[in-house]
Amino acid sequence: MAEATQTRYRVEGMDCASCAAKIDTAVRRMPGVTDVSVSVTAGTMTVNHDAVSDLTAIARKVTGLGYSVSQLAGKAAPVTEPKQACCGHGHGDHSHAAHDHAGHGDHDGHDHAGHDHSKPAAGDAAESLHGHDHGPTAGRWWASKKGRLTILSGAALVVAYAAGHLVPSIAPYAFIAAMLIGLIPIARRAIMAAMAGTPFSIEMLMTIAAVGAVIINAGEEAAAVVFLFLVGELLEGVAAGKARQSIQSLTALVPKEALLEENGQTRAVPAESLAVGATILVRPGDRISADGLILSGESAVDEAPVTGESTPVRKRVDDKVFAGTINGDAALRVRVTATAADNTIARVVKLVEEAQESKAPTERFIDRFSRYYTPGVVVVAALVAIIPPLFLGGAWGEWVYKGLAILLIGCPCALVISTPAAIAASLSAGARCGLLLKGGAVLETLGTINAVALDKTGTLTEGKPKVTDIVAFGHSEADVLTFAAALETESSHPLAKAILDRAAAGKVAIPAVSDAKALGGKGVTATVDGKAVFFGSPQAAGDRVALSARQTAQITALNDEGKTVSVLIIGDTLAGAIAMRDEPRTDAKSGLKALTDKGVKIVMLTGDNKRTATAIGRELGIEVRAELMPEDKQRIVGELKQQGLIVAKVGDGINDAPALAAADIGIAMGGGTDVALETADAAVLHGRVGDVAEMIDLSKRTMGNIRQNITIALGLKAVFLVTTIAGITGLWPAILADTGATVLVTINALRLLAPVRSI
Repeated sequence: MAEATQTRYRVEGMDCASCAAKIDTAVRRMPGVTDVSVSVTAGTMTVNHDAVSDLTAIARKVTGLGYSVSQLAGKAAPVTEPKQACCGHGHGDHSHAAHDHAGHGDHDGHDHAGHDHSKPAAGDAAESLHGHDHGPTAGRWWASKKGRLTILSGAALVVAYAAGHLVPSIAPYAFIAAMLIGLIPIARRAIMAAMAGTPFSIEMLMTIAAVGAVIINAGEEAAAVVFLFLVGELLEGVAAGKARQSIQSLTALVPKEALLEENGQTRAVPAESLAVGATILVRPGDRISADGLILSGESAVDEAPVTGESTPVRKRVDDKVFAGTINGDAALRVRVTATAADNTIARVVKLVEEAQESKAPTERFIDRFSRYYTPGVVVVAALVAIIPPLFLGGAWGEWVYKGLAILLIGCPCALVISTPAAIAASLSAGARCGLLLKGGAVLETLGTINAVALDKTGTLTEGKPKVTDIVAFGHSEADVLTFAAALETESSHPLAKAILDRAAAGKVAIPAVSDAKALGGKGVTATVDGKAVFFGSPQAAGDRVALSARQTAQITALNDEGKTVSVLIIGDTLAGAIAMRDEPRTDAKSGLKALTDKGVKIVMLTGDNKRTATAIGRELGIEVRAELMPEDKQRIVGELKQQGLIVAKVGDGINDAPALAAADIGIAMGGGTDVALETADAAVLHGRVGDVAEMIDLSKRTMGNIRQNITIALGLKAVFLVTTIAGITGLWPAILADTGATVLVTINALRLLAPVRSI
């Protein structure tokens, strides 16, 4: 059997769910195709097919429906099973080595530039068969083909009214001519869709209704209905374009040029040409042109475009910076860590596009429902048109007219788009605030979460130790920090880095050292300013000098707070001690409170020692389960689920993988690492604990919006169905019940595009 492969296409011109359904149906019938996923908002189609499938024929089938299609750059990729969330790590006491996220997956196919959108050959039916060109999303609506057709149809309708008023005898023919201007393209699209496997398309229903209206001498209404239909489609296209642009606009944040440093010289080059390992200069006020690590310089960086962080973040040497963020007050030299096609913004856009192709349970249910709903409406319309005249003495003209109106009322466009429009808007809004969700199913499930298990290090805490206390015994605190920093200058240990960071923050002048010597498991000795200095564990210090009861009590108290204490000896004198701890994130307490206020059960699951974990848990007010192996975390998540809870697991390292896989939703914390973006169910770019609660809020708001949309879609149809049968409304209101409901649903969904935290 041929190996299954996957190919992604850019499809221009889709503006509603029925567009996606027609393409899905047509391509799914092609030889060798095993699965199709079409995203209206992303404007993409993903096809799983045999390696020997005719990709040209697949593209021709789509262009035959009137859409412009081009294969995204990159080779077709083998189809693999979806990966479970797997980003966690276990943490021993102060073991904070940096994670290696190299070897991430290839992101072929993410270059959106340079696609060939030329018109298809005449034999492909060309774009003229379909009014859904991409004009409304790419320029002014009146300059698009769809806009021009709508304007022409409206003008023809005005001329027909004027001609009919001046010469009443030609009025019927004038209205028929006006109707045909808009109906011919619609009818051609209906025929193509029927031939591709979608006989009950909105175009077909529209064609039947318009032709039927002419037959029963309602040509004036037929012309008006066709014009209103085109207006509705135009509004749908504009709305769909806004939704699509909301996430695609992120790509515009990355500057086109970068200042490349080579051989001591700086020159401007295209940002897309930057290779991994290159060094770039970022001037104050410039947008950063690539993901990278700071080689030199210190500056405040505005990360709002990527993470939603409202205030600039101070960045120093070895800190990460993201493409599209804005450098503040000083020049930075940055080593590039990702190409243009693989930077954070490119990956966010790719993630959201793929997520929009993943249907939520509600959306899948509505899709299945609509398959039976539309044929059912056709049957009901036929019965309304036939039964009263045949068996109840009704007038044929009156009841055929009502049947035609029901055909238009029954179109499922508004119902079908009610869910994907809301989900696409929410995914885009979340992404712009650093909340990345892999698909509608994840978004829908998040709203039901009632238990959250969180890792400690790197999730509830910063992930690296900081100096919390400097205790002076025989010298000043400044002396204690100065001598300790001198002994740790050559060390790369996380505790040493914490001391050096504190010294740098205090602008401490670090003296030179000589005869430095590491004592395995005990500490380090050296000569500083002619004095013998030791810095190490309290136990090793006790072997050198006697510690008083008061000093021992102070050290013990610091240990009880979960802090690691190192003691400084200068000569034969106990000079002082420095306490360090991986401190809670600044937003951890408020973030946990936001969860508990929602009635969510929270628990800390950590591999760290019980003393440290208990101290952090006491400070944050959270239940603690410590000294856990990966399988223990998985077991506890399973126990929570057995209690009937819907569980989210939040973590950032490899050893959390079993628990993340066992949870209903796995959420990765961190600054946009490859693991977080590619393997988790959801990811928090900025690493705020409070963002977990924001995700839950976003989910609940989205589901509320979906319920509103379904109510609008079905409610309007129900009202107009009753009024049509009762003879109160006719064809004009019927088309408003369809296109009007679709526009209302889309506009309601677009409310979710507002920034998450501003609502």
